[in-house]
Amino acid sequence: MPTFNRVVLAIMAHPDDIEFVAAGTMLRLAEVGWELHVFNVSSGDCGSMTMPPDLTGRVREAEGRAAAAIMGATFHESLASDLMIFYDESMVRRVAALVRRVRPRIVLTHSPADYMEDHTNTSRLAVTASFARGMPNFRTDPPLEPCERDITVYHAMPHGLLDGLRCTVTPDAFVDITSVREKKRRALAAHASQKSWLDATQGMDSYLDACDTMSLAVGGMSCRFKHAEGWRRHLHLGFSARDDDPLAEALGEQYCVNPAVKSRS
Repeated sequence: MPTFNRVVLAIMAHPDDIEFVAAGTMLRLAEVGWELHVFNVSSGDCGSMTMPPDLTGRVREAEGRAAAAIMGATFHESLASDLMIFYDESMVRRVAALVRRVRPRIVLTHSPADYMEDHTNTSRLAVTASFARGMPNFRTDPPLEPCERDITVYHAMPHGLLDGLRCTVTPDAFVDITSVREKKRRALAAHASQKSWLDATQGMDSYLDACDTMSLAVGGMSCRFKHAEGWRRHLHLGFSARDDDPLAEALGEQYCVNPAVKSRS
């Protein structure tokens, strides 16, 4: 059983989402002794213009496992197909089982508002699964004993740094990923099948450079770090103490609060 207070679980929609928006923060936590767990709700089976779904899913799982190995993270198998991530009873019970099994102190997930429903539904699943961790009357699939301990959920920046209605999203806080950027980039590069897919469908040119462009933009928002990942902390009610901020506690000077939104803390 992992040590509860030093475990971080990233719950994201597709293979490569974690590497885009959260890998730098996870690598920073690993540097100070945290145990890393990664979980993509979907297999990514629609992420190819040339391979059939079954093969695409197998290729992307292998890429996800390779990326997790680069990060030093435990990889958890997917539960759904692309565009089939729904906020329903079956998925809530299965994701909640994973949260109870891993027993994380920190959960990292998508922005509540993002450019596609797989991301927003995954965010909802992660929040509810974390909330249900200690409810004795809530049955997970498979059934696992409740875990009534503090947990803090952080929401990543959406792709493009905009919500689905093109409004700018501003982080509550920033994590300096400058020194781990190259390792984050190597983990993202493990998803080699995605270069042609993203070029063809989303115009990202080079997905590695697109990731760097995003971290540079977030770093600029911080007015402190060159490359950064941005986070918004979920409301504490039902999760932890009001002022609970384990990222700040763990990362010290590699973490800073956005003064423009400090009143939310």
